[in-house]
Amino acid sequence: MAKRIDARALQGLLEGPEEIALIDVREQAPYAASHPILAASMPLARLELLAGERIPRRSTAIVVEDAGEGLAEIAAAKLEGFGYTDVAILDGGTPAWAAAGLELFSGMHVPSKAFGEFVEHAYHTPSVSAEELKGIMDSGRKLVVLDSRPIDEFRVMNIPTGVDVPGAELVLRVGQVAPDPDTLVVVNCAGRTRSIIGAQSLINAGIPNQVVALRNGTMGWHLAGTRSSTARREPPRNPRARRLLPHGRARRRPPPGSACAP
Repeated sequence: MAKRIDARALQGLLEGPEEIALIDVREQAPYAASHPILAASMPLARLELLAGERIPRRSTAIVVEDAGEGLAEIAAAKLEGFGYTDVAILDGGTPAWAAAGLELFSGMHVPSKAFGEFVEHAYHTPSVSAEELKGIMDSGRKLVVLDSRPIDEFRVMNIPTGVDVPGAELVLRVGQVAPDPDTLVVVNCAGRTRSIIGAQSLINAGIPNQVVALRNGTMGWHLAGTRSSTARREPPRNPRARRLLPHGRARRRPPPGSACAP
């Protein structure tokens, strides 16, 4: 049976050097309404699907939380059944966390959003509004809009003329999309965090172009009444990149003159 841990003891563990996984097993709506900043959402209904991928080491210390409605006890028993050996329950759940004088946060992906706000504040990352971007587009100035989201998000809704270049590839691909240093580079995402991080990454990389983030991303673009698109503009391809087979194996080109050569 899983042990119990009180809020103050849990806070001490979270601030310590040892690995710990704090998971909230409520559905996303109540989780998003109120949770400790370092709690990860892992709904009970999807626990079997998510636990092994997100917590691969079975000896990891895990603390399970809910709002005191009994979901944590069910989840803890399941985790122990999966082979996890160090599982505890936050005694009293999130109400006990608040009662101990500790802060609860609302929203999803709170730590990464907080990091984005820190970066913007520390580096004064330049940005433009949706209205300003539309004006630049209408002016005919050279610009490229780089959407830093994964392709599945990009395909749902994107900004006209935008090119999908996931954030981790921005520095690698920007020279292909904007080879002219006079081209303005605008980085956008769904909201603002990945816009800020993407734009500041390009600035820190020292590219010669002027770089700005789009404030509030495609959401701001949509709310400004400007037209959105569902066009599928694929990311630029690196001509020197190896083609990969499933499981990461490189496809070898056949030697010139062989029967398999193109």
